[in-house]
Amino acid sequence: MIEIKNIYKKYKKVKALDGVSFNIHEGKITCLLGINGVGKSTTLKAIAGLINIDSGEILIDGEKLNHNTYNKISFVPDVDNHFAQFTIKESFEFMKEFYKNWDDNKAYEMLELFNLSDDKEISKLSKGNIARVKIIIGFAQNAKYTLLDEPFSGIDIFKREEFLGVMTKYISNEQSIVLTTHEISEIEMLADDVVLIDEGKVQLIFNAEQTREEEGKSIIDKMREVYQGE
Repeated sequence: MIEIKNIYKKYKKVKALDGVSFNIHEGKITCLLGINGVGKSTTLKAIAGLINIDSGEILIDGEKLNHNTYNKISFVPDVDNHFAQFTIKESFEFMKEFYKNWDDNKAYEMLELFNLSDDKEISKLSKGNIARVKIIIGFAQNAKYTLLDEPFSGIDIFKREEFLGVMTKYISNEQSIVLTTHEISEIEMLADDVVLIDEGKVQLIFNAEQTREEEGKSIIDKMREVYQGE
């Protein structure tokens, strides 16, 4: 489990995170949702150890972020993070050197599913195929927790179903996915736990399936309740 305990992050005078607290459970798909600039991406980067928080605590299976937790987390950002001129194969070889759980079989199986060949230079791929390569690299790390920041960016509506199928195929009962997205309808039936963030604060945490069964409300319905008037 990942425990996010009362974390704060300020950029100059702007509070990006203002006392954020929630838990990410094993084997669950947790969605961080909200309008633009509310702290979703900042939260993911804090969990991944890419930014330093000002106060609060993040525990990965009871441990603070350290070299022991490094291989438990993979982070797929919403920006391109590949090395210029690297082919897909060279990127895979690079990742293999740094991540002890790297799974070449999974990487190449996913590559085949996405109809890509490893001799392609990543910088010359379409935006959608670059997004696919990023997803492959994220999942092939075999991390316990995979963080996805806007994973549908660059993937057209007709390919999102394919992506969702791949994502569910390659997550085990012991692994967790944490994602941010604006494509709420795409993850409606996929999400387990939903965390709604507004102005750097957690406004609501709920289980999507339980909410549908007990209240007859979708994720978008609950978001309307929280963000009404904004």
